[in-house]
Amino acid sequence: MAPTDETGQAAQQPSASGTTPPVRPPVGGAGTNGRMPRWLPRAMVLALALVAVFQLGSWAFHQLTGLLVNILIAFFLALAIEPAVSWMASRGLRRGLAAFIVFIGVMILSAGFVTLLGSVLADQLIKLIEGFPEYLDSVIHWINTHFNTDLKRVDIQEGLLRSGWLRNYVQNSATGVLDVSAQVIGGLFQLLTIALFSFYFAADGPRLRRAICSVLPPARQAEVLRAWEIAVNKTGGYIYSRGLMAMISGVAHFVLLQALGVPYAPVLAVWVGLVSQFIPTIGTYLAGALPMLIAFTVDPWYALWVLIFVVIYQQFENYVLQPKLTSKTVDIHPAVAFGSVIAGTALLGAVGALIAIPAVATLQAFLGAYVKRYDVTDDPRVHGHRWRGDGPGLLARAKGLWERRREPHRPEGRGPGQNSS
Repeated sequence: MAPTDETGQAAQQPSASGTTPPVRPPVGGAGTNGRMPRWLPRAMVLALALVAVFQLGSWAFHQLTGLLVNILIAFFLALAIEPAVSWMASRGLRRGLAAFIVFIGVMILSAGFVTLLGSVLADQLIKLIEGFPEYLDSVIHWINTHFNTDLKRVDIQEGLLRSGWLRNYVQNSATGVLDVSAQVIGGLFQLLTIALFSFYFAADGPRLRRAICSVLPPARQAEVLRAWEIAVNKTGGYIYSRGLMAMISGVAHFVLLQALGVPYAPVLAVWVGLVSQFIPTIGTYLAGALPMLIAFTVDPWYALWVLIFVVIYQQFENYVLQPKLTSKTVDIHPAVAFGSVIAGTALLGAVGALIAIPAVATLQAFLGAYVKRYDVTDDPRVHGHRWRGDGPGLLARAKGLWERRREPHRPEGRGPGQNSS
């Protein structure tokens, strides 16, 4: 038995050569005295630093979401006006001045449209308020005639003025004016931000491309420039094709409204053209609602005619006009366009719905160069026909079954040439 010391551990005995064998360190990461490894504190500090950086980045991203969305809108607007700015610059005009001219033209057209539309709505609202007593009298007369009541307009007005509902509504409206004012000011600031970024992107487009390509190898530079060119072509083509369809739609609706004698036909036609083309999915219904409402004030049957015309023209646009105008600019399937609008709305709201179609068209055109395509075999199923095989067809089988049912019933045990005696 080996001798032990007072702690109970076996005493180290000298080896045959008189030297003490070296002590092996304990298995594991701990040191000789049970200390923690030297890398563990550094790993803990690095993990805490990564968590802190992630939290800080997440907080900054949520705080800057509005700014990032504005920059995205400005980038697509700059892509949309890039062809016009480049055309002016190729004619000897400075690029900054060309971008300024395009922006001034867009702002003048937008301001004129909003002013005309606001005047139309204000005029119709004034007429509605002035004619409200007469309209209320006609409604009261109809109710008294059909329900044998004795309602009077004075009694209804006094009841409304004394009701607590009207008082609460006025108070809530008074407090809501401040909220509306704040939203208007915020919207104007947002429009200014988008306009400034769009101007810088359009005016300094070549400089921005050079700055991006300067940090990439030559092969990647070619890919970035190609993607940029595709994005410019698709976005610009989408905007211009939509503008052409808006002009055609406006002219068609102007002819109808002018023929019906609906007031403010030019402004309403411009409204229908722009809203139906630049607000995806629900733009058609929003565009047709205002002309129908104003036509209803002239004659209820006119509103019905406007509704019928809007529905028919929408079908003509979807199946005849739009495929011809957008086949070389956007060229995406209607189902893909509808799905992209829904996805864009879910991600970015109305902004995503507006930029979804050109973004998907750009991505589709960029990826199309890397997808290898093959010749399609001459199979009937490719053209939408069923595979019939070698047996008889469905009509032949049905005809044979019908003929067998019409044959006379023969007694059992007798062939076709046997007669009963």
